[in-house]
Parts: sequence; C-alpha cells; structure tokens
Amino acid sequence: MAEEVAEEKQSFLDKFSEVSAKIGNQVHLRSLRDGFATVMPIYILAGIAVLINNVVFPLFLTGDALANAQYWGNAITQGTLNVATIMLAGIIGYCLARNKRFKNAIACVVVGIAALCIMMPQTLSSTTATISDITELTYTSTSDSTKTKTVSYDTVAKKVAPKGYQLTSVGSDNVSGAFSKTYTGTNGLFGAIIIGLVATTIFIKLSNNEKLRVNLGEGIPPAVADTFNTMFPMLITLTIFGVVAALLHGIWATDLMTLINTCIAAPLKGFVNAGPWFIILVYTLANLLFCLGIHQSTISGVLAEPILTILITENMAMYAAGQTIPADHYMNMQIINTFALIGGSGCTLMLLADTFLFSKSKASKDIAKLAVLPGIFNINEPVIYGYPIVYNLPLMIPFVLVPDLFIGLTYALTCAHILAPCVVMVPWTTPVFISGFLAVGGGTAGVVAVIWQVIEFALGMLIYLPFMKVSERAQKKQMELAEQAEKDADAKAAAQTA
Repeated sequence: MAEEVAEEKQSFLDKFSEVSAKIGNQVHLRSLRDGFATVMPIYILAGIAVLINNVVFPLFLTGDALANAQYWGNAITQGTLNVATIMLAGIIGYCLARNKRFKNAIACVVVGIAALCIMMPQTLSSTTATISDITELTYTSTSDSTKTKTVSYDTVAKKVAPKGYQLTSVGSDNVSGAFSKTYTGTNGLFGAIIIGLVATTIFIKLSNNEKLRVNLGEGIPPAVADTFNTMFPMLITLTIFGVVAALLHGIWATDLMTLINTCIAAPLKGFVNAGPWFIILVYTLANLLFCLGIHQSTISGVLAEPILTILITENMAMYAAGQTIPADHYMNMQIINTFALIGGSGCTLMLLADTFLFSKSKASKDIAKLAVLPGIFNINEPVIYGYPIVYNLPLMIPFVLVPDLFIGLTYALTCAHILAPCVVMVPWTTPVFISGFLAVGGGTAGVVAVIWQVIEFALGMLIYLPFMKVSERAQKKQMELAEQAEKDADAKAAAQTA
C-alpha cells in the first residue's frame, strides 16, 4: 500500500514537472521572458537615475543648481523609461525570431517597432497648459510667411484679460504628427508585448512562404538577398496593421493601444493587485518546481514577472514625475526581489544563518561556508543543489512557505501605509538591507523598509530552524541505515565465503 502511494506521488510530481516545463518552454512566453531579461539593465539604469535625482541631489543642491544636476537623470529617463515601449516591441520581435530559429531576426525588430508605431494614435488629445509654461508668442505675417514677430506673453495677456481677471491657463487644439509618452513610455508596455508578438508571428509565417520570396540569383551579397526575401512579407504584415488601425479609427474612433490599455492592461493590473493571492500561487508553484530540480523562472518568469516588471517601471516613471503611487501598483517585481527572495529563491540566507548558529552537522556547515558569499548576493543554487533542498522534504516546506508569507505580509504592510511602495528597480543581486533602503527611495521610508527586512530575517530563521533540525535527523538516520545495510552486506558475504 505504501509503495502504491509513493508511486502515485512520484507520478503526480512527474506530471507537474512535465506540464510546468511545457508552459515555460512555450515559444511566445519564453520570448516574452527573454525580452524583459534583455532590457532589464535599461530599467535598472533608470531606477538608479530616478533615485539619484530625487534622493541624492536634493541633499546638497537647491534652486538652479539642483535643476541643472537633475538634467542628467531626466536625460537618462528620456532615453529609458520614456521609450521603453518602443524598445520592448523590437526586442520581443527579435527574441521570438531567435526562439523560432528564424534566420533574419533583425528584420523582426523593424517589423515589431513599425507595427507598434502604426497602431499608435495619430493625434493627441488637447491639453491645458499652465501660465508658467508660456514665455512668448510668435506671430507670422499674413502677407509674407517668412516674416515673424515675437511678443512676450505678459504683454499679450495684459491686453486681452478682462478687467478684474487674470489669465491662469490656456487650451490647445489636438496635436498631430507626434507620439505621446503615454504610449512610448511605460504605460504602453502591454501594447508592445501584444503587437510585437503578433506582428512578428505574422511576418515569420509569411516569410516562410516560398512564393513571397524574391530570388535574385547567385552572386548576390547575403544582406541584399535577405532584404528582398523579406520585402513582401514585411509589406503585407505592416499593411495589415495599417488597415486595422484605419478601421479602428474610422468605425470606432479609437486605436489599438488605447483598447489594449483599457481592456487588457488595466484589468490585469487590477487582478494582480486585487490581493496577493495570484502572485502567491505562482511563486508557490515556482518554488515547488525548484524543489524538484527545475528552475523557478520556468513558471514565475512567464506567468508573473513580465506584469510585475511593467508595474515597477510605471512606478519609477510616476516617482520621477513626483506623482503618488496608486494602490493598484503596490504589488510589483521589486516587492518580490527585495522582500520575498532574500538570499535567493526560498529566502535560503536564513537557512544558512541557522546552520552557522545552530547546526551540529559538519557537512551542512561546510556547504554553508561555500554558499554564504553567493547567498549574500541572492544567488543560492549552491544551497538548493548542495545542501540540498531538492527532494529534501523537510526543507522543501519552508522553502515554499517563507516567500509566500513574506509576499502576503509585505503587501499588507504596504496597503496599510506602514511600508512605502517600491519605486526604484534595484538590481536583484543587491544585498539585503541595502536593497530595502534603495527600493522605496531611501530616507525615512528606506529605514522602515530595512527594519522590516530585519524582522523578516529573524522570522525566516525561526521558521527554518525546526525544519533544519528534522532534516539533519533524517539525514543522520539515513546514514545510519546505509552503514547498517553495508555491514549486513559484508556479514552476509563473509558467511557465504565461510
């Protein structure tokens, strides 16, 4: 009976591993994960710039000196967060092409970016400008367009303002021929994902059609031949997107980017931040998978991290603009990296601390000595495979439980406004305590975050300790049984010889 139960359990674990591997290896999801991994350094740079601009420079600069210094950070933001959507659309196209083993991957970058720009609105809604934005007005001669005259704003405002009134704002008509940061920046990332994947998929499908290739014969440089081979597939793909854009504008007076933000992005963000349960479920499955020897990113890297990364990049943009972080952005990638993966998956740095302080196993302490330095920088494969945690049932329990607990508690403390929301994407290798201080923007909020990490560390050690003791007893018992079996085998062999 016990053997049947063990076989059923093993069969379930095998099926779980197989299904998880299939999900993680699905080509579009894998391309999405690879795309975000490629642009991650850009987001980290943006986070550093935002942190220095809003925390470091104001400590010793004011007025014009501060504004001039912050130009550096604003320039970094302009080249990272404000064009994040455009970069991601091209990178996802490239990653999908590589994963599909499509020869001309660079062409997919062009298709992804071009399709994204086609689907953006051609006019921007009118805005209201504050008076401080206006310094002068330029008039053009009605008889000679080459002649202009510039008048200071104050002069005009005083002449046109009714008696007893002061002009406080001005409106403008819709602007055409421009892109909005709403769609090129972090708010358009969902559009970049969908359009980049769809456009590249269509393009690759058409490119594999021999009838659409232009054969220039032999002796043609490969770059030229590749260009003509993809010319008609590219024309057809972008034409399709142009037709869709025209239909959306002509029939419904909208555009695809707006529809994606309204119908897909907003509900997904709301779902992720409706509570920590979805993220806890994903990381429960991911860490359980790690306990079976398959890296957790196979699950979390495709089901949760892209959405969570989008949320933290939006937080950085809002923080840089001096805006308040809304509640539907409290759950993000930085909460996971900073407060739920201390020492790596499973928060194993707490296990190493327990090992140094309370373990009586020489083997465990030897592994801990080798694993502690990588663990400080949140790299814990030596612990997972060397301690080991893989297929070690007593340690599998806290390995899965501790991160789930920290995700839930950190999210609850953020919602209660005890912890500040994460607003900076800190490199995931940043050691504990430093990561907490930086992730929330430093200052008093950073000190509170560090205090919470200290509490987490103590709590994690407390949870890991009894399971570590059970694991050591189990390992000791297994060694005794193995030694006894070896002695019995030797005795049996000696008896047979006699």
